[in-house]
Amino acid sequence: MAIQTPETDVPLASEDASSPGYAFFSRELSWIDFNWRVLNEVSNQRHPLLERVKFLAITDSNLDEFLMVRVSGLLGEVEAGVATRTPDGRTPAQELAEVREAIRPMLAEQHRLLKETLLPRLGDCGICIVPYSELSRTEKQTLRSYFEREIFPVCTPLAIDPAQAFPFISNLSLNLMVVLRDPDGIRHVARIKVPPNFPRLVPVRTRTQTKQARFVWIEELIREHLELLFPELVIEQAFPFRVLRDADFEVREIEAGDLLEKVRAGLQKRRFGEAVALQVDERMSDELSDLLLANLELSPQDLYRLPGPLALSDLMQLQELDRPDLKDVPFVPHVPAILASGQIFSAIQQGDIILHHPYDSFDPVVDFLSQAAADPDVLAIKQTLYRVGLNSPVVEALRRAVDCGKQVAVLLELKARFDEENNIGWAEELERAGVHVMYGFAGLKTHCKVALVVRREAGGIRRYVHIGTGNYNRSTARLYTDLGLLTCREELGADASDLFNFLTGYSRFTSYRRLLVAPINMRDEVLKRIERETQRQRTHGDGRLIFKMNSLTDPQIIQSLYDASQVGVNVQLMVRGICCLRPGVPGLSENVRVVSLVGRFLEHSRVFCFGNGGDEEIFIGSADFMQRNLDYRVEALVPILSGPVKSQLKALLEGYFRDNEQSYELQPNGEYRHRDSGDAPWNMQRALLEEAQVASAEARFRPITDRQALLP
Repeated sequence: MAIQTPETDVPLASEDASSPGYAFFSRELSWIDFNWRVLNEVSNQRHPLLERVKFLAITDSNLDEFLMVRVSGLLGEVEAGVATRTPDGRTPAQELAEVREAIRPMLAEQHRLLKETLLPRLGDCGICIVPYSELSRTEKQTLRSYFEREIFPVCTPLAIDPAQAFPFISNLSLNLMVVLRDPDGIRHVARIKVPPNFPRLVPVRTRTQTKQARFVWIEELIREHLELLFPELVIEQAFPFRVLRDADFEVREIEAGDLLEKVRAGLQKRRFGEAVALQVDERMSDELSDLLLANLELSPQDLYRLPGPLALSDLMQLQELDRPDLKDVPFVPHVPAILASGQIFSAIQQGDIILHHPYDSFDPVVDFLSQAAADPDVLAIKQTLYRVGLNSPVVEALRRAVDCGKQVAVLLELKARFDEENNIGWAEELERAGVHVMYGFAGLKTHCKVALVVRREAGGIRRYVHIGTGNYNRSTARLYTDLGLLTCREELGADASDLFNFLTGYSRFTSYRRLLVAPINMRDEVLKRIERETQRQRTHGDGRLIFKMNSLTDPQIIQSLYDASQVGVNVQLMVRGICCLRPGVPGLSENVRVVSLVGRFLEHSRVFCFGNGGDEEIFIGSADFMQRNLDYRVEALVPILSGPVKSQLKALLEGYFRDNEQSYELQPNGEYRHRDSGDAPWNMQRALLEEAQVASAEARFRPITDRQALLP
């Protein structure tokens, strides 16, 4: 079944085979199509009701970030007069116009799903967001008391008057635009910022006990009590609005101290960045919306009129409800048998260990660092950190390591978008603890996920390494699918040491033994292996490529895949999000298949399998095949050298491509169709969950080579 996208959607690539953009889909429009796939999960009745609400909130949050980062970038290019065409053949002005039009039906569909699907079903389950007018007198009195006691003292009405500067509207804030009339009949306009430190959904409490959870929107509560904020004035109109601002910024300084201060300054710039979009209640008059557009220096094309509550991402608040019957069934992550003893270094000495989160617990990663901190034989710990999260056990382990006399060095990427402030706090805390903290490079983001432990043993120094696809973040390790390799192979340990010398010093080491490192050798090594499969197809007819990643946008990689397809190489791609490659086109990509899987967990793992005549080369790591990853970030892909681990990953890829419940297949015209192979239903995420639960319930742990039992 095809995704239900509006007929007015523009094609993702030129339909003219002679056009320069024929071979490439638009990066921006492909992202919008991905967000449609996420939005489709709101209608997926396999998900419990509150999980469907969560998908709606995620879709809206994704769209906010897209406007603040990608659309703001396009606006900047247009204002600068950039006319360079993207690989899909569009100028920035063309792309901006098409993106704006593609966003509107998505916003409309979000509100339709909320009104027609989610709210009625929530009501059936005793969860109601009710209009203020439908409350009882007692309920209104209770809420009025709450407003007077809690909200009223915080609200600050700001006059909008030609004699005064227009009040600054902060990024993502929710506001009310109020039209007033004084006793002399003169009209005035004011703005009220909805206080962000109160729940968006205000509980409606009564004296009688009820199982129902009832809420009103906070902006509606404020609107109903505007007479307290504007005494002696007549309230004529009051409508909500919000502004989205440019949230991207670049850091150019190299020196660490300067970099820290520049990131701080960038955070300030983000709060006060130029406006890129205005969202208003559809009932707001043209007079008011024009006033906002003029003062925000926005064009009419940047105005989005919405039929209902703004900022649907705030519906995530409903996840706090104690309604397990409406949520996914909790699960207990599995711990591989070899790690059950808790002696992690001796376990790694027995052979490479792969962890597949969230099905496998993140605890062994924390244990790896915690045991290193306490082990008297450990001399040093080196680690990269990108998105750490709050109350991080990883950071706590690093602090303990310093207390225990270890040398600890951390490359903490300050420029991780929207985590900058959190990372600044962690950087300062780690420095106070005595950790050697580096902040990364100005021209590169350090995105690789590597931890190195140096240990003195009877035979000499041994290096233990963890290299993964995801962040060292316990929270996201339960929400994202990621892979991590634990190994003590000498070549990989030596490569990890060279990588850290590059990250923390002045090393210009370029000849890695096994790792593929961006921006040093990854692009060339990947292209070399794709070319090898192309040559094998010509000579032996067995060329094969199987890649799983988040995004595929790099023109050079895409062209190499086209070249491979044209000689008959079997190319299977699982690309969760953006895909600029056009598959299935005769003479161009007829041997390329692209699928995207959207399910309970965010597919975040990257796996790259090169057929190599049956002796597969498999890599996992942090990089997607995007120009930013290959050229402007420090990334690492690690080869899988263990036979059992390699077999597990091959089975994993096979299971993913078998999925016909959660996956969509990309068509040559850019449409994503829900896969319906006619075979028995197969849900890969559910199968992996069942496998992990069986192992946990039996209170025993299968060896790694047996963990394929539930896989195809």
